Amino acid sequence: MTDALPARRLGPTEFVVDCDVLVRRNLRAIRRVPQMLVAVVVQPLMFVLLFSYVFGEALGGDTYRQFLIGGIMTQTVAFNAAFSALGIATDMDHGIVDRFRALPMSRLSFIASRTISDIAINVISLLVMTLAGYMIGWRIVGDAGGVMAGYAIALFFGFALSWVGAVIGIVSASMQAAQSLVLTVLFPLTFISSAFIPSSRLPTALQIVANWNPVTSVARTLREAFGNPTSVSAFIAEPVTWAGQHPAVYSFLACVVISAAAAPLSVAALKSSTR
Repeated sequence: MTDALPARRLGPTEFVVDCDVLVRRNLRAIRRVPQMLVAVVVQPLMFVLLFSYVFGEALGGDTYRQFLIGGIMTQTVAFNAAFSALGIATDMDHGIVDRFRALPMSRLSFIASRTISDIAINVISLLVMTLAGYMIGWRIVGDAGGVMAGYAIALFFGFALSWVGAVIGIVSASMQAAQSLVLTVLFPLTFISSAFIPSSRLPTALQIVANWNPVTSVARTLREAFGNPTSVSAFIAEPVTWAGQHPAVYSFLACVVISAAAAPLSVAALKSSTR
């Protein structure tokens, strides 16, 4: 008889190792599925061109394009939370999560690896949109430090929403249900904001939501970091709120709150899931 192997301890080092293995697994799956690569690369490019030329001329031409890119970037990193939702839902449908449950690994590492994978996806998306923006005449006129800080806030926001996507993927009954639910959450979140038009042009009730929507503050953070206009016209004044006056701080705090709430909720949902 051979001696039994000692039980694997679950400490910080093991957590990092598990996350590393699973992140590489997730990114390898994206590389091998052409349709997912299209979503990562082509979708951001499509949004930039669509909003710039279909709506741009009607809403201010070049000024609107300078205003738009920060909002498009914010919308894209928000929508990329769907990768976590669909990835987890797919793993649960295919029984892969049951195998992970039988292994000596932290449940958090399975979920965290998905949200970390989304950071890499968002980096690619932001790079594509930056290049596309330069193609249509958009320019960065801010200093390098501010620009990098703006990109960091956008990536942190996408990371925070990936935890929300993870919760949706776990609680959904199927991959199709996860896709419908994540879009139901993300569409109003991104469009009831000043990502595409100044919030002051919205009805009063929606203005209140938009002014405190983190999508609005992240988009404004990017515009200020890039040196872009924060409104499409000098005659359209944005409502004065604390979030509007301190968009970077508000965005950071919102990301911390979203992550702190969604991360433990996702682990609890996975523990109680019967799928």
